[in-house]
Amino acid sequence: MSKKLSQIQIPIKAELKQFEEYFEEIMSTKVPLLDKITNYIIQTKGKQLRPMITLLSAKICGDLNDSSYTAASLVEIIHTATLVHDDVVDEAEKRRGFFSIFALWKTKIAVLVGDYLLSKGLNIALEKKEYDTLHIINQAVQAMSEGELMQIEKARKLDIQEDVYFEIIRQKTATLIAAACKAGASSSTTNVDHIEGLYRFGEKIGIAFQIKDDLFDYGDDDGIGKPTGIDIKEKKMTLPLIFALQKASWIERKKIIFNIKRRSKNKKVVSDIIAFVKASGGLQYAEEKMHDYQNQALEILKSLPQNEATLALKELVFYVTTRKK
Repeated sequence: MSKKLSQIQIPIKAELKQFEEYFEEIMSTKVPLLDKITNYIIQTKGKQLRPMITLLSAKICGDLNDSSYTAASLVEIIHTATLVHDDVVDEAEKRRGFFSIFALWKTKIAVLVGDYLLSKGLNIALEKKEYDTLHIINQAVQAMSEGELMQIEKARKLDIQEDVYFEIIRQKTATLIAAACKAGASSSTTNVDHIEGLYRFGEKIGIAFQIKDDLFDYGDDDGIGKPTGIDIKEKKMTLPLIFALQKASWIERKKIIFNIKRRSKNKKVVSDIIAFVKASGGLQYAEEKMHDYQNQALEILKSLPQNEATLALKELVFYVTTRKK
């Protein structure tokens, strides 16, 4: 059984508090409307998994320093910017149970806020002369954009295969988590093996994280953090669905794809697709894949320095794959 997030944070509890103070300071602005929105972002922040991962990665490899806090802040700002833009793209009304920036301030302001956050992150790195961190995060942002566009393209045709799916989620989700690990490690060590090891760890845990999100779409209640069937309604090809379609007959596959393309707003149709995926063993297959990536992540941790931060990251792996939302 995985530990609670508060228990996992213990090795960096003081550092996380310092990070939060630093983050609030750099998010402040003299523009009244923008300051109101950034304050709203801070008040409705999520679990802060990525800055936590950044700081733990730094602590595994050495002592935390100013570069570590800059890396954690840059990761969180860029992540927030991508979420703001994602909500515009998806026309999402809610984020983490709160109204999204898009819902409250509409498209133009939400896009500009996302742009502001991206530029703010870049400026922080440049002002602090953290060029290595900037390079790491910039590569992740590029990959995330490519992954998002690839997913949109495939959603139009619904012809995605499993290898393409894994490439999409590697780019969309795993690269920023991997970048958080690498940026944290780079802030406290020059050991290439440890830095690259943590990057590979981040990729594995990031993929497992996204598969877990896929599984939420087939949950039985609202306690999972998002309405069931939302990915189907948005024509996103998740791993359970891909597996189920591969197992289906040609006629059944054609029918399901037609329903996703043309009738995905119909609650009965969505319910039938969920039942089809469950009956096809799609959930069990996705869980097996998730645990495979979980085990790969744990194996990588064995090759890294062993201390309390390493143990916390190990517990975080279990948290990611057993979380309820």
